[in-house]
Amino acid sequence: MVTIKEIAAECGVSVATVSNVLNGRANVGAETRMRVLEVVRQTGYQPDYVARGLRKKKTNMIGIIAEDVAQFTTPAILEAVMAYCEEKKYRTMIQNLRLYARWGESWYDNESAYNTVVSAVMQEMISIRVDGLLYIAGHARNIGYFSDTMPIPTVMAYAYTRSAYTPAVVIDDERAACEMTKYLISMGHRRIGVLGGRENNIHTGSRLRGYQKALFEENILYNPGLVRYGDWERGSGYQLAGSLLQEGVTAVFCMNDRMAGGVYAYFREQGIRVGEDISVAGFDNHELAQFCSPGLTTMELPLTEIGTEAAAILLEQLEAEESLPVTALERSIPCRLIERESVKRIDM
Repeated sequence: MVTIKEIAAECGVSVATVSNVLNGRANVGAETRMRVLEVVRQTGYQPDYVARGLRKKKTNMIGIIAEDVAQFTTPAILEAVMAYCEEKKYRTMIQNLRLYARWGESWYDNESAYNTVVSAVMQEMISIRVDGLLYIAGHARNIGYFSDTMPIPTVMAYAYTRSAYTPAVVIDDERAACEMTKYLISMGHRRIGVLGGRENNIHTGSRLRGYQKALFEENILYNPGLVRYGDWERGSGYQLAGSLLQEGVTAVFCMNDRMAGGVYAYFREQGIRVGEDISVAGFDNHELAQFCSPGLTTMELPLTEIGTEAAAILLEQLEAEESLPVTALERSIPCRLIERESVKRIDM
């Protein structure tokens, strides 16, 4: 078994320095800290307290790992998690992976780089004896890092995991898109264009299924020619709005508010009045939605509810006298329709 002395020798530092790193103390330089954690990861070293089963002594501390706190969905989830933990007398320790700040979107397919960053943070969280771990993703996707043999209870927020023992709390994309589509239909629209995100994205797929379900239940034939795929950014909304207009749509359902902003810009340049000549709906209730002119009708993400639910699931596991079976691996939280002035009722 690898000892702390061997870790120190390998890194060329003192035993005290290794101990400071493993206990999360701040008096170690960043470069030294990363070197120690990398050797710890490579050797598979586990602190003695884990080996002796001292994890059973609760610290009442929850570790929170956020992929990037700058993602617009993360702050509300994070605040809700911290508020719930504080109410239940648990402290929290936050680690920001800064994945988007480091690599933009290039890290999605760089599993090696991702695992290196997450492994170091995971090891540090375990070394300071957090009772449980809550992982906040920047966007919904399947995350394969978390295994069925996690050393501490773990819950995922805003993403999915392949682990059979890691619960995930996510938004109910399909239900929300179905509700929005039915709302547009109730306002007289039957030829509804869709501006989706990336075609292989989980959000896109789920929201498209919701759109199709609403059409089916309202006896409207689904027309794939009314669907366009963007990249979630304002520019793609601007670029694709014209082609949907050529299809004769009376309403455009954008799968996020940023793309809706691009649609607004295109129509404004063409002298087409949103909320009068054509209707536009979004998704997210991003802060820009209320400042659009006219205000954007959209679906509000239940970010606070996701954070609260994820924290509740984790603390329920921690406070149970016996290990609880995971009865629902995935919990979907509904969104809320926010009606503003961008959708006009037309004659059916």
